[in-house]
Order: sequence, then structure tokens, then C-alpha cells
Amino acid sequence: MSPHRRSLRFWSGAVTAALALTVTTVGQASAADVNNARNAGFESGLSDWTCSAGSGTTVSSPVRTGAAALQATPSGQDNARCAQSVRVKPNSTYTLGAWVRGGYAYLGVTGTGTTDVSTWTPDSSSWKQLSTTFTTGSSTTSVTVYTHGWYGQSAYYADDVSVFGPDGGGGTGPGPTIPSAPSGLNVSGTTSSSVSLAWNAVSGATGYTVYRDGTKVTAVSGTSATVTGLAASTSYSFQVTATNGAGESPKSAAVTGTTNKPNGPGPALPKHAVTGYWQNFDNGATVQKLADVQAQYDIIAVAFADATSTPGAVTFNLDSAGLGGYTVDQFKADIRAKQAAGKKVIVSVGGERGTVAVNDAASATNFANSVYSVMQTYGFDGVDIDLENGLNATYMTQALRSLSAKAGSSLIITMAPQTIDMQSTSNSYFQTALNIKDILTVVNMQYYNSGSMLGCDGKVYSQGSVDFLTALACIQLEGGLAPSQVGLGLPASTRGAGSGYVSPTVVNNALDCLAKGTGCGSFKPPRTYPGLRGAMTWSTNWDATAGNAWSNAVGPHVHGLP
Repeated sequence: MSPHRRSLRFWSGAVTAALALTVTTVGQASAADVNNARNAGFESGLSDWTCSAGSGTTVSSPVRTGAAALQATPSGQDNARCAQSVRVKPNSTYTLGAWVRGGYAYLGVTGTGTTDVSTWTPDSSSWKQLSTTFTTGSSTTSVTVYTHGWYGQSAYYADDVSVFGPDGGGGTGPGPTIPSAPSGLNVSGTTSSSVSLAWNAVSGATGYTVYRDGTKVTAVSGTSATVTGLAASTSYSFQVTATNGAGESPKSAAVTGTTNKPNGPGPALPKHAVTGYWQNFDNGATVQKLADVQAQYDIIAVAFADATSTPGAVTFNLDSAGLGGYTVDQFKADIRAKQAAGKKVIVSVGGERGTVAVNDAASATNFANSVYSVMQTYGFDGVDIDLENGLNATYMTQALRSLSAKAGSSLIITMAPQTIDMQSTSNSYFQTALNIKDILTVVNMQYYNSGSMLGCDGKVYSQGSVDFLTALACIQLEGGLAPSQVGLGLPASTRGAGSGYVSPTVVNNALDCLAKGTGCGSFKPPRTYPGLRGAMTWSTNWDATAGNAWSNAVGPHVHGLP
């Protein structure tokens, strides 16, 4: 993670946002509203729809309702745009909606006579609802509604398109009414990192949305859900709403769920935490013993474990000579002292020079067994995954689940992907994080040594600003990770990375923007995330070199988040 251990991988923002994208909440339909879209569920093939370059077809699976859905496949310079002309009334407000899955999917409308709008979602393995609203101009009698994918991405699916609003004369009939709020919400089970919920079915509902402390955390089709990625020994408030094509119900009565106590040594990890990497080598930064690490750090990641000649296996060798004669016994004692003070000490696997590869079942087993052995030998609380030279989602998932089975529910698992690794849920790092969401502690993406990247609004952002931090974090927060599983990783000083250093003030503004909706730049997140885990830095040593300026400013701010 330092310029001596971290490769400087610069990626250009090769994708330019072609649309002004907006994400809005599901609109409310009135009793007189109708669905003005025709063949909205593609039950009549592509009748009333036109797809570019022959990109669209109808399929019998997957479908959300009925017997058919749209499948459209981008190819070359074609983004698989499927469109329909819809009759509308002038000076009227409409709610545009559709259910999508598969690759990147966009939903929008043109020709409104006012402001044309669109919305999108990254790739998804399950059906998601897209929705936005638009208002027609004084002389507008028709608009063009469209879906499309994205260049180079996989096929997307769409079903149950709706344009709810006043009858324009060509629609498919009255729409559904908004369902009532669910009743009977109760806590059906808890672990140290999850709360299970159940509630009564609501007539006319096609799905349900679960809120934790006022923030949407998951959407399901049934009457139960398990919210994961929670802090141990912590109370949370939960509510549920019912949804259908007409909109979303009021929230249910709230229930409180409290996670179990952890089984491991020391107190549970705080709701908001600061992670710092401790260097097991001398590269010009202040040489530290673990005991020297500033008290603001809640998770100390020891960098790094070493690969062995056995595929997937690691070991740990304390650099006693490079650290001024620091002995293994002193190191172990310092780990225990940090744990007694409420800190977690984990071993980091990877770094720029890391050569650990977990790419088959045997190496996954070797990884789990060897990491657990290192944990037992030194007393580490868990592991950090910082593999910069490739990661196989299938076998890393297998390895981490095997490790979790050995270590128990107190295991700390963190990840430190680069920005390019978290641009899409189809990327291996993102896939792995979602695969282990129920046992994952936090993903501290590195917002440095990076080129320009896409934000969750489809716009391109460059490192070094509040917008770069918030717009990229939004991809993780809206892409399936819980707020408690998202942290912002930044260098502790200008010497801690090749590029991307920002002042602690910028870090704190980004934290406030995401958690409270204040301190934002031009990018405004679609909602606030008060459960945001916190921040990470490379490294505690570079922080000490700069007089602990980073941790003295960012640490109290993280711990003071709501």
C-alpha cells in the first residue's frame, strides 16, 4: 500500500457518461391513473416495441410475472435499446417503472417537452425495480419510453414496464393501488452479525422493502428477510414496507433487534471504526511496535503475511531485524494488550508484492488452514484480503467460508480492493464481498493510486475530491453491501501513496456526506448511510511520521458519526 509495496496502477476513465442519470424513489399512483404502456409484460412478443440492431427478443425464463420477459443483448457499438411510443396527456405527471435483472440496465423517457429523465442499476442476479417520474409539457401528447444496456456488458432482462398517470388514450387499463403497511413485524432470530425478520403478507403486494435505522437495506419478494453485516452486541431498529407497481406503502411499526455478543477475545468492534495498516518492514516511515500504534485505530492490519511454496498457503515472519530487534514474544504481548484495550489485530494477505494465489479447491483449503494456523500462533482476530494481482471469487469465497467455520463468528474479515475492482458487482472482488456478506466486516477500498472512475450516477470522477470518495462509495452502498461494510481508504500523508492523498478535512467531509448528507460536493448520494463503518489509512507508520495528523483528525470524527 505504500509506494514501496503498492503498485501504481493508473486506470483512465474510458467510459463517458452518455446520459444524465437520476435515481428517484418509487412514485405514488392515484386512483385514476392507468398504465399507458402497451404490451408492458412482453406477453405479445415485441409487439409495440422496437429494439436496435435486432438486439431484443422475448424469453420464457427468467420472467418476473406472466410467461415472457424482454432479453436485450448489447453488441459492439449497440447498447441494445428497446423503445415504445406512449400516448400521454399534456401538463401531467407520470411514474415510469420497470423490473430489470442481468447486465447493466437503464430505463428512461424522451420527448417529454420538459426534462427527460432516466435511471439505471448495475448488473444484478435478481429482479430490481427501476422507477422515476416525469412531467409532460403543455403540448406533449406522446413520449418515447426506452430501456437499454451498456457497451461490452452482458444481456439485460426487463419485465412489467409501467407508465402510470392520466390516461393518454393508448394504455393497458387501470393500475394497482398502493398496498397497505405490513403488520406483525417481528424478530425471528439473531446472531452476532445478523437479525432475521418476519411479517404478515399484504394483499396486492409484489415485494417488500426492509429498512434498518431508516435506511433501505434489502428488498425481497417473500415475508421474511435476514439483515447481515451487523456489529455484535448492537441494537438496531427495523421497519418494512410493501411494494407493487403503484408504489410503496407507509412503513410498518418498528421493532428492535439486538445482535448477540461475540465469542472472541475483547469487546465487540465499535459501530464506527478506523482501520490502519501497520508495516512489518522499514521503508522510511516511522518504525513502530504495535504498542506504538495510535489509540484511535480500532482495527490494526499487520502487513503482510508471506506466501509459501504450497499453493494458497501463507505464513507470517516478523521482521525483527528491520524493526529494531522487536521480538516475537513482544509482538504477541502487544497484540494481547491491544485486544484488551478493545482493538482488533488482523493479518493482511497480499500487497503489491504479494504472490498468494487461491484459484482452485486445494489452494482454497491451504489458504484457510494456513491463515487459521497463523491466527492461532500469534493471536490475530482475523484476516485482511489485499490481493492486487488477481482474485478468483469462487475459490476465495470457499477459502474464507472455510476459515470462518474454523474461527467462529468473532472472525474479522476486511478487504482492500483498488477502485477498478469495485466498479461493478461482476468484478471478482465485488463478487467475493457479496458472496461472504454474512461474515464480512468491512471493505476499505483504496481511493488512491487510481485514475478516473465512474460514480454510481454514471458520471466520471477523478481522485482527490469529496465527489470521488462519495460517488464511488455509493456504488458499494447501492450495490449490495451494508453501510457497516463500507469504509473509505486513504493515505495518511503525501508520502503514503503515489497519488490520491487528500487532507483529513476532505475525508471527514466525505464521511459526513455519506452518513448525514452534509459536506457534499457536487455529487449528492440518493440517501444517507448513518451506519457507514468509517475509514482506513495506509499506514499507521506514515501517520506517525506526520505526527499522527491523520488519525488525530479522522479518528474522533469517525467515532462521532451518528
